[in-house]
Amino acid sequence: MSPTLARLTAAAASAAVALAIDNGKGVTPPMGWRSWNLFGANVNQGLIESQMSAIANRSRMVNGVATSLCDLGYCDVGLDDNWQACSKYGPNGYSYHDANGRPVVNQQRFPDFIAMTTYAHSLGLTSGWYGNNCICSDHCTGPECYQGDVDAVMDYGFDSIKLDGCGGERDLTLYADLFNQTGKSILIENCHWGGTVPNATWCPWNYFRSSGDIRASYDAVVGNLQTTIQWAKAGLSYPGCWAYPDMLEVGCQHGPGGPSDPGLSYTEARTHFNAWCIVSSPLILSHDMTNDTVSDEVWPIITNTEALAVSKAWAGMSGTVFKDSGLDTVVLATSDNKSGEKHGAVPAWQYFYKPIDGKSVAVLLMNHAATTANFVLNFADVPGLDGTTSYKLRDINAHADLGSFTGTWSINNVASHDAPFVLITPA
Repeated sequence: MSPTLARLTAAAASAAVALAIDNGKGVTPPMGWRSWNLFGANVNQGLIESQMSAIANRSRMVNGVATSLCDLGYCDVGLDDNWQACSKYGPNGYSYHDANGRPVVNQQRFPDFIAMTTYAHSLGLTSGWYGNNCICSDHCTGPECYQGDVDAVMDYGFDSIKLDGCGGERDLTLYADLFNQTGKSILIENCHWGGTVPNATWCPWNYFRSSGDIRASYDAVVGNLQTTIQWAKAGLSYPGCWAYPDMLEVGCQHGPGGPSDPGLSYTEARTHFNAWCIVSSPLILSHDMTNDTVSDEVWPIITNTEALAVSKAWAGMSGTVFKDSGLDTVVLATSDNKSGEKHGAVPAWQYFYKPIDGKSVAVLLMNHAATTANFVLNFADVPGLDGTTSYKLRDINAHADLGSFTGTWSINNVASHDAPFVLITPA
């Protein structure tokens, strides 16, 4: 790793957290794994524990060192929907809460949550839960269900929670207050599909969905990525309150979306991952980590320490577009997610940037078109740079220095859906 990139994590750790929920979580974009994008409703305790084992395993190498995914930061293993026992409970007729507001667990699938979270902790991991569920969503809006959920998180030993938008429990301020009252810091994901968003003085969660659900296709990846732009430009994606265009689809195909989940090529998966890094999106894996064939294929992408350093860096802005192809557009397939969002057309190419440490800038040049492209990067176009200084460029994907350049840098024959990723530093 270059000396510049080695400084990034330290810079991120020292960043001040302002305006976010006061729980000390999400200072850098959260990292981990969650079950939905590949497994959907097909989950059980054995499956989740097997993923925990895999994420803590050190059988693979990173930069010549035996390394687990948790060693890199992917330490939170999250269960998504279909843990609950769906029925009608008590006089209130709740779908998965009892009459006292306590969530009811499907013990055929999850016989012992305490054993599951204890296992995670024994591996040095944290364990994530899921609330305001979509499968048999509940109509409960009273305080008893909020309190019941929070009590269950504490009793079962969970460390994070994803709060979806399907049921009646949509008061995220109340959730945050109740979690804070427990004295245990819980990482909170707001999964309201872009419907509940921060403002300059309010963000009672650690990361928020800026989009509808993602699918395992390049069009869905690019469409969801666009939803981060407004939050970066408004300064409302920052430490403790990150904009999040959904989980990673790296290594996922044939998931719960059926034909909408065809999967990504290696090139598309790398572009997807690097795009999430440059906009400071949380990095939540979804592939089957026990599948060695898939894990070996995606390992160079998800363990790229130089890309991860860009993700974790913080110099006052989360990363966004600074130049695109304008009227030269490509049409993306419409989505089928819960928000009803339509992807429509996007520029044929987009240049994203992220300031790193006050002098260096990372740039991702994305080719969305179906044909190859020739790119010219004018340093004067990049916020924070100028056209007269000589700059050193480092290829983040190849882990190689490219040399020094003044004025512009050019790269030809960029493949469809590929994206050169460079770190630019004054020479």
